[in-house]
Amino acid sequence: MEHLNDGRTSWSRRVFVGPNGMRAGWGAFLFIGIIALAAIVAHAFGVGQPGTAEVPVMAAIFSEIPMIAVALIATSLVGWIEHKPFWQYGFIGTRSVAKFVAGFIAGLVCLSMLVGALYVGDYIIFDGVALHGPQSVAYGFAWFLAFVLAGINEEFMLRGYLQTTFTRGIGKWPAFFLVTVLFTLLHLNNNGETAIGIAGVFAAGFLLSWLRWLSGSLWLGIGFHAAWDWAQSYLYGTPDSGMMAQGHLLISHAIGDVHYSGGSAGPEGSLLMQPILVGGLLLLMLALRKAGLINNSLHMETR
Repeated sequence: MEHLNDGRTSWSRRVFVGPNGMRAGWGAFLFIGIIALAAIVAHAFGVGQPGTAEVPVMAAIFSEIPMIAVALIATSLVGWIEHKPFWQYGFIGTRSVAKFVAGFIAGLVCLSMLVGALYVGDYIIFDGVALHGPQSVAYGFAWFLAFVLAGINEEFMLRGYLQTTFTRGIGKWPAFFLVTVLFTLLHLNNNGETAIGIAGVFAAGFLLSWLRWLSGSLWLGIGFHAAWDWAQSYLYGTPDSGMMAQGHLLISHAIGDVHYSGGSAGPEGSLLMQPILVGGLLLLMLALRKAGLINNSLHMETR
């Protein structure tokens, strides 16, 4: 009987446990199951992004906090099973502040280059300034906080535990692709989103996964993500995946061919977005490599 029990234990360990702990497939299945259950509950109670024409900043902030909490709970649970704290899935490492700042500057520069190209090509018109004085500072900071939270939410949920465990299970490039597909699917229901915009989301997602792997940290992606959205929504007053921010600095509107202006999707729905984004992120990678902020090691990802 003892031998039979040992055989059963050995079989169960072979199915659920590998040389690096819980097998990647089971870990990903459990993590996604927790997130999916939370999404179903949130939908049932009407929790999520508001459906108004312009999104209020406080609604944006408070819509991100529950999802960050869910990602934290899910990561902590699977991390507990694998004997790792949640911060090992992207929040540890050296020079985190420098990585966030570098990512933020890169996101701001890339989005500004895109808006500049739209302006030169007569695909966007600026109609004036909507906010002045203390009000512009207050809204600017509030939207900064909202989009930092949004960056933490999406980067942590997709490129934290999931990218780590997918990389361990199927290798880095298939992991990048799979995480990017999930990232893209999350944007399909955005109001005003277009096919070109979705293609841009996919390109951005793949490059952000690559940055995550190169830096061993989520902070580069969080900074880039936050700045890109902040510049679109607050600074230039354009739609962001079809959504408008309530309380933006500049007043603008798209004109001309929607394939180049982005139309209702905003600048990221423009055909000009992909070359500028890809070129900007590749230059960022070169600059970060020279600064010693990224490398090709994957110690955290594979253990």
